[in-house]
Amino acid sequence: MASDCRETLEIVTGNGLSLDGAGSLNHTGPVQSSGSLLGSGSPASGSTAVLEPSPRMKTASRPRPSTDRVSTLNDEIPVPESATSEINANSQTSDATAEAKSDAASNSDRGVFADVIELTKPRIVTMILVTTVASALIAGSATLTLVDWLWLMIGTALIAGSAGAANQVWECKIDRNMPRTANRPVPGGRMNYAVAAALTAASGIAGGAILWLGNGMIPACVGIATWLIYVLIYTPMKTRTAWNTTVGAIAGALPVFIGYTAAGGTLTELPGWMLFGVLACWQYPHFMAIAWLYRTQYAKAGFCMTTTVEPTGRHAAWQSILGSLALATCGVVLAWFPDGQWVASAASVLATVLILAASWPLLRASLNFRANPNDTTARKMLRWSLVVLPAVLLVMTLRASL
Repeated sequence: MASDCRETLEIVTGNGLSLDGAGSLNHTGPVQSSGSLLGSGSPASGSTAVLEPSPRMKTASRPRPSTDRVSTLNDEIPVPESATSEINANSQTSDATAEAKSDAASNSDRGVFADVIELTKPRIVTMILVTTVASALIAGSATLTLVDWLWLMIGTALIAGSAGAANQVWECKIDRNMPRTANRPVPGGRMNYAVAAALTAASGIAGGAILWLGNGMIPACVGIATWLIYVLIYTPMKTRTAWNTTVGAIAGALPVFIGYTAAGGTLTELPGWMLFGVLACWQYPHFMAIAWLYRTQYAKAGFCMTTTVEPTGRHAAWQSILGSLALATCGVVLAWFPDGQWVASAASVLATVLILAASWPLLRASLNFRANPNDTTARKMLRWSLVVLPAVLLVMTLRASL
């Protein structure tokens, strides 16, 4: 939940910043318009136009009499440059309008349900559910029944979705200035602002109530605290200071305590805080990569990110390196303190080796980005972040069960 990472996977499979260029018009060739002043099929980008003889005109069989004044019937008629530019502009405007209408029609065909799902930022919700499950398993999921699991997943998903929706409602005007977010339901005009706000409130209240009734007061309070930090602190900070990433990392890591406390853990136990550390530290290389790839859009929209405050990428790279190192460290500590107590065993050694091996690709990608801060190295760092987090969580979960 630490940032808008709605298009993280799209970036991963895309080819640079053109991934989020939806809606922009980049004509690389001459524009033609069937309704131009030069006639059907005439190129609007030329400087002259040719008038063809009328089909009803008959060709004289006798030779044309000699005259000092030559017929200009088939002569080229010069077209002023200003007129040509105006025709080209009109043609491009017409094409842009047609494309915009086509996009709007395509968006309207998606349906209300698809827009509601998109409003909640489903990819972030999925990531939060994965970390919630992992934290519950590490804490000791034997205490949870099937019904407990059901309430835990539904309540967490509703609170996470509410936070994502609140973020979109809050930033709807800013989102219109960024190609990567301009097509979201609210800024795209497909969902009314009041409707989105109502859905945000309803899902947040329902999620908190479900967690409270199904899993207890502490998981519910953690969920509510996560929502408050993400929406009321992190979201407004995005336009004020680059420290928003740190606050967002805290909000994004807090949901591990929803699952951890729901499964019988407490807020003071070391394993829970090591899980929190893994999630919080992972977000630095992950979101620094995103901040670099969209640095131009962020700057134009008015967001204050590390890559807009310090555009060389050095600060973003160092934060990514330190975050990768801290992630591996938290994983190793948990390998030796699986239940909060020091355990020296073969399982601890094996878990340490596996965690270091799983973390290394992200650290290497961060180092490469430090050496060469560009879109290619940033995208590789982003890709590895999506692989490393589930790998480390899997090793930590297996270690806790041994």
